[in-house]
Amino acid sequence: MYLKKISLFNYKNFSEASFDFNEKINCFVGKNGIGKTNVLDAIYQLAYGKSYFNPLAVQNIKHGEEFFVIDGEFEKQGRTEQIVCSVKKGQKKILKRNGKIYDKFSDHIGFIPLVIISPADRDLIVEGSETRRKFIDSVISQLDSTYLQQLIQYQKILAQRNALLKYFALNQTFENETLSIYNERLDVLGHEIFEKRKTFLNDFIPIFNSHHRAITGSAETVQLVYESQLENNSLLALLDENLSRDRAAQYTTVGIHKDDLSFEIDHYPIKKFGSQGQQKSFLIALKLAQFEFVKKQCGEKPILLFDDIFDKLDESRVGKIVEMVNNDEFGQLFISDTHAERTETIIKSTHQSYSIFNL
Repeated sequence: MYLKKISLFNYKNFSEASFDFNEKINCFVGKNGIGKTNVLDAIYQLAYGKSYFNPLAVQNIKHGEEFFVIDGEFEKQGRTEQIVCSVKKGQKKILKRNGKIYDKFSDHIGFIPLVIISPADRDLIVEGSETRRKFIDSVISQLDSTYLQQLIQYQKILAQRNALLKYFALNQTFENETLSIYNERLDVLGHEIFEKRKTFLNDFIPIFNSHHRAITGSAETVQLVYESQLENNSLLALLDENLSRDRAAQYTTVGIHKDDLSFEIDHYPIKKFGSQGQQKSFLIALKLAQFEFVKKQCGEKPILLFDDIFDKLDESRVGKIVEMVNNDEFGQLFISDTHAERTETIIKSTHQSYSIFNL
């Protein structure tokens, strides 16, 4: 599977632009702020129906314009697939496949397997647990549509339970029977989501460790540790135990929406004890593990986006990544970089076909 071409209209800094792509390697080079990352984000949007960098769709419309359109043509299993994503101010976002509008964006997730590696991934380290949960959920959801629907349903019921707790506080009332209905549904969904997350991480962590060893030459010992309140308790029991706390807070304080993934180096938080280079290697290993996991599960090589990947990486670590390209582990590859000569020198060493776009 690969992206043949893409057209952008009023998307971010582009009024109108079209690109025809190489099946293997495509490089966007140019100064900072010229739009390299925006092209990669447009490709990401065709796979996920939303921007990787700015989920507020209307903010991706070019200043002074009323709409944007991203039109992509993919080759998938011998068929041409046209994916179009468009947004008009004051209207709902539209996602179409071969001219047919999706009723639910979730129906599209997983159709175009894609992984992005970006400096923005550092949020996975420095931000709160929600960012790391979203990473877990996005990987599983690409491969398991039932999981995605369970997650959507859990969030819906959680919002309803939170609204009920606020209502109780505001009206100085309480109905345990009504609350129990939400508790029981959250318990069922929460258990299923927890088990799928646990199964996923049992498979994923060895792949992550393998990639980290390859990138660093086994110079560092790192850990991914899944943390969940459901490890030793049912959600129903947790909800009962924390009822007073929930009523005081007016929201649900326990559940799988509190799960976290601890990033560690030598069993210490990498956020505090890892150097910039160590953090970067950790994140690249994480995303390459995502790539390999998705590839194994869906049976085709995902599109891989490297946004400013050579930033803060020493030559030996770049070399390890280039080796992976040479081994034909990747399918179609998109790279952005500020140094055209550096990029071309590295890409030539892969002996793969490539295209370079100077922006």
